[in-house]
Amino acid sequence: MTVPLIFAASKPGRVGHDLPRPDVPTKPLDELIPARFLRRTPPRLPEMSEGEVTRHFVNLSTMNHHIDKGMYPLGSCTMKYNPKVNEVAARLPGFAEAHPLAPAEAVQGLLWLIYELEGLLRDITGFAGVTLQPPAGAASELTGLLVMRAYHRKKGNRKTHVLLPDSAHGTNPASATLAGYASVQLRSGQDGRLSLDALRAAVNEETAGLMITNPNTLGLFETNIGEIAEVIHSVDGLVYMDGANLNALLGIAKPAATGVDMCHINLHKTFSTPHGGGGPGGGCLAVAEPLVPFLPVPRVERLSEDRYAWTWDRPDSIGKVHSFWGNVGMIVRAYLYIRMLGAEGLERVSRTAIINANYLFSRIKDLFETPYAGPYMHEFVVSGDRQKANGVRTLDIAKRLLDFGVHAPTIYFPLIVSEALMIEPTESESKETIDAYAEVLRQIVKEAEEEPGTVQDAPHTTPVGRVDEVRAARQPDLRYAFKEEG
Repeated sequence: MTVPLIFAASKPGRVGHDLPRPDVPTKPLDELIPARFLRRTPPRLPEMSEGEVTRHFVNLSTMNHHIDKGMYPLGSCTMKYNPKVNEVAARLPGFAEAHPLAPAEAVQGLLWLIYELEGLLRDITGFAGVTLQPPAGAASELTGLLVMRAYHRKKGNRKTHVLLPDSAHGTNPASATLAGYASVQLRSGQDGRLSLDALRAAVNEETAGLMITNPNTLGLFETNIGEIAEVIHSVDGLVYMDGANLNALLGIAKPAATGVDMCHINLHKTFSTPHGGGGPGGGCLAVAEPLVPFLPVPRVERLSEDRYAWTWDRPDSIGKVHSFWGNVGMIVRAYLYIRMLGAEGLERVSRTAIINANYLFSRIKDLFETPYAGPYMHEFVVSGDRQKANGVRTLDIAKRLLDFGVHAPTIYFPLIVSEALMIEPTESESKETIDAYAEVLRQIVKEAEEEPGTVQDAPHTTPVGRVDEVRAARQPDLRYAFKEEG
């Protein structure tokens, strides 16, 4: 078999490290560790110089696509440029090395930061209370649903289900289920927005609330959100706004002003944290005044001008939803991002994101089917049904994009659009980059018509080519095991 480069380049006797002799008394391993735990043979490790090891891992890093390498228009998962000064600040010892069990007196700077960021997020959303404890978006959703459940239990309401549009994020029904509610799906109207008729037909006294994304996953603003909220409130339900797409609203609209009762924020999307691959993430839940008592504990309380403390005395709180005080690095980055841009800069972020999305759509709208008309907010969805008729699937188009050094958009979501491509250029990209991306899509669509095999067999230039997805699912190879050749 072919072995990885690092093993193939290994030569006996080459050394990539030089550890000093210990300056403390030592004992033989068999006196420190029971014999049954000791290896009988040494591990098979490569023997290489430091320079060779460095080159190996640098070469591996260039095989990955990331936002600092090229465009990453991942719809519904805002992948924007992350200022490097934020990374420097997040690594300051007082933040990065703060012990989770440190007393409040030892982390006053961190408590100040949490308190200040909560205040900024209250201003941005218009809500009365904020918690930064949830570690990411899905956890924020669950936190919101647990707050909803606590609210209804406190009032003695008998509630059984939560309503969700058919364009909802996939985590929404999961969060409702974990909170003990059934999920009831509502159809979208012909304009891609939640149907008021469907909503009114589904609402009853057992409706706990509605989970709605705004702008929704089609990139459309729910223009009837005020009336939607009134319908839910008529049965003492709550409206939870999935804020995954808040990048389109900064400085333009405050969620609280639209009539919703709570909103989660993905700090790692909206406020600049590199994310993907399972982390890191940072969540936030902002709620209206009646829901503040139910937020997780502990909360940060300002005792005086320069003194802060954790407070636990919140009898109606849902308790803890995450260990300690959340993902501190995300909190640092979000605070810096907001303070550097200021109110005017945050509004410019959203307006530029909206302009970029609509401009890119105008460049490619003739290439694909358009199931729902714009204008769009920060993202848009087109359909590859026209290409599928020629045997080229949306999946093939996505893989072919990788050959041009740009990442594919989200595909096959939302589920209400056949062969969906969900594209979000974000505010980070220049007009030149967007034009180049449009031309790449135009070339791929032309290939799909004239030489479909080129697209169907893509990617051609990546380190890993087209994989057997059926075999990968049924016979997963989850770890590398070295085997000698021959």
